[in-house]
Amino acid sequence: MNLILLAPDDIEHDHLACIRDPRRLHHLKEVHRARIGDCMTLGVAGGGIGRGELLAIDEHEARFALGNLDTPPPPPLPVHLVLALPRPRMLARSLEHATALGVKKVTLLHSQRVEKSYWQSPELDPDKIHTHLVLGLEQARDTVIPTVSLAKGFRPFVENVLPQLLETRRGLLAHPGMVQACPRGIEEPVALLVGPEGGFIPFEVERLVEAGCEGIHLGPRILRVETAVTALLARLF
Repeated sequence: MNLILLAPDDIEHDHLACIRDPRRLHHLKEVHRARIGDCMTLGVAGGGIGRGELLAIDEHEARFALGNLDTPPPPPLPVHLVLALPRPRMLARSLEHATALGVKKVTLLHSQRVEKSYWQSPELDPDKIHTHLVLGLEQARDTVIPTVSLAKGFRPFVENVLPQLLETRRGLLAHPGMVQACPRGIEEPVALLVGPEGGFIPFEVERLVEAGCEGIHLGPRILRVETAVTALLARLF
């Protein structure tokens, strides 16, 4: 936790914050080994970043005196990540990694090789998703929580949602065997589509390309989803 992310209800007034949730308290005590008088990096969800002094800590709460939280968060990546829904454990890591790298818009998409049971996973509970996003923000010292939407139908997404995304973004379909290598260091807005384990089926690839996406690859190696997402984002931006 490189940043203590404060929710609005953590702030009692402009210069005092109180943290009571068990996860952050445990991290402060067991990982940071925080002591009264320590100055730590804090940020307000959706707002600025600064420093705060620890005034008190016990098993129930930690209280901070806030300084000026006026440093802006790092800039977001100009990307909308469309990710075929991975298996639950991989989803958690993918969300945390993408958030830490600066992704602010994620769509989780159904495709032929996505197990239908994944859509019933507890990892899709909004509170669980929020937790993974917060973990990514805390890692990267960011405060702007990404938005995550669910697209449970491949065809409706391609016909109704993707055309709107591509009106203002360059569509890049990451899939093994594509002719074009992943570009480097681009600055334009992108819709990046990443398939499930085993990739999109040929019919899905055809439809995505017909909709206006460019097929790209990362070389001959077949990567796990969270590894591919991280490698693609690092190479693109």
